[in-house]
Amino acid sequence: MESTVLAAEAPWPQGAENEGGLFDFFRDADAAGDSALLWRIAREQAVTQALSGLFHGPAALVQLRLWAFLQLARQGEATLSRERIDEIFHALRPEALDTVLKRFRDVGLLAWDDSARTYALPPLAQRVAGLLAPLASDGGGDGGELAALLGQVVGANQLGALDAGQVQLLQAQLTRLHGEFADAIASGSEFRLRAARQRYDRAAVLIDRASEAITAIIGHAHGHIALERAARGLGQAQSRLLAMASQFNRALQQVDRQRVTLGTTGITSTDVKRWLRTVRAPHALLDGALGTPAGLSALAPHELLDVTEAEFERDRPVAGPAEDLPGAQPAPAGNLTAVALPHELGDLSALLQAWSLEPGDAVPHGVAAALLGATPADARYAQVAYKAQLLPLLGDPQAGVLPGATGALARLPWRVQWEAATEAIDHPQVELLSQGRMVPADAIASIADAAAAVPADAAPAGTNPSLAPGPDTF
Repeated sequence: MESTVLAAEAPWPQGAENEGGLFDFFRDADAAGDSALLWRIAREQAVTQALSGLFHGPAALVQLRLWAFLQLARQGEATLSRERIDEIFHALRPEALDTVLKRFRDVGLLAWDDSARTYALPPLAQRVAGLLAPLASDGGGDGGELAALLGQVVGANQLGALDAGQVQLLQAQLTRLHGEFADAIASGSEFRLRAARQRYDRAAVLIDRASEAITAIIGHAHGHIALERAARGLGQAQSRLLAMASQFNRALQQVDRQRVTLGTTGITSTDVKRWLRTVRAPHALLDGALGTPAGLSALAPHELLDVTEAEFERDRPVAGPAEDLPGAQPAPAGNLTAVALPHELGDLSALLQAWSLEPGDAVPHGVAAALLGATPADARYAQVAYKAQLLPLLGDPQAGVLPGATGALARLPWRVQWEAATEAIDHPQVELLSQGRMVPADAIASIADAAAAVPADAAPAGTNPSLAPGPDTF
């Protein structure tokens, strides 16, 4: 209905129905008159010719025109003399500058005042510069298109010049982003998923900043059928996109559950995949790993018949008589053996027990001394990582009731206190190690009792030390 009213209020622009005009591309000329968008585009003949003049020709020449036009548009002067233009484009050759200026004058992007001998940008040039403004901004990359569309919609809403077309463009961009993020989640690729999550976080921040404006657009769209329909679709696209945060969280948790640690090396499957992405020639890793496959021989039909006849004619062994099952026999004696625990567990327990037997009161020791052992130079990275994973067992009530070496380690009178800092150590395989101390359990218990005896309003901050293990960075 809206397109019919528009077509009745204003006639189609002159030249739209002539030979080679816009209607020549339609099978039915009457169908073109029912499109309000086509009517709006067709009446912008000057803008269309200006854009055609800018973008016609080779890519390098188009880039030169765009650069020159945007440079002129950003000048803060109402009129520009030829000397001033030559100063702005002093790096251009004179013939190139003359060609560009002539094209601008031909398409109406630059006006020449013969009396004042100056150039000026007409209103048409200002409109075209507004259309090309995103090309001159630094908002490219991820989120640049969404930020530009949000800026246009929010700005137009503040000025009261918002129409349904701008809202529909923003809705289409949100729908495209939703589809891209859904494909990333369905792919199951960890790296693609994390890259999409970063893009989603940036888009969510932009939408959150413009949330009030979008809510106002939806609330003020009553009475305008097209704008109300576009605003309702924009709200649905916004809610669908913001609801994807939980989907990203579930997908990332699934990826974390599928991550595999390679033995006691501390290297995960993610580290392996990240390293494989840096290899320039992955196929070179297969050199020498695959043997030469066996070659297949081609047999003629008569050879196949000879082999088949020989197979049928050869003597087959006669089946022997049935035999009874053997009698019962006693089972042979054997020993039940269990898999031995890594010797690093026993070494750590022995070292902590030796510290407990030192004369006098037990004193704190550094975590590095416990992890590197009695011979630090011989300790490997895997052994240090394994011992670091055993330290949280000290004082654990669930592990303390277990039999064997694990329970014995948990019952030792030592506790680990990590610090939020790392230290560099002189070791062939370990470069950085989290700072921490091995503290006797009695000392920690006394500190906890003293903190409990102090009233809550008189206890200074930080008197209760944290017993949670810190980051085990290596």
